[in-house]
Amino acid sequence: MFTIEDEFSVTKITLVDDTDPEDQADVVIEIGAESVVIRQFNIEANLPDEITLTHAQLEDLKAAINLPAGAYTRAK
Repeated sequence: MFTIEDEFSVTKITLVDDTDPEDQADVVIEIGAESVVIRQFNIEANLPDEITLTHAQLEDLKAAINLPAGAYTRAK
């Protein structure tokens, strides 16, 4: 399950693990004009983990999902 919310300066997507909600915390993705932030609450550390990607890195990730092992560059 997922939700999409439009907030003032970001679009917020929340990914919920329906199979075992106590095993994995929700993943929150905030897409802004300059970057994409991915957060998931780390239960053991009692703190959120955070990764910040540029939009170019997000495009690379989208392209990489269905490719075999190797090194690649995307055409601009």
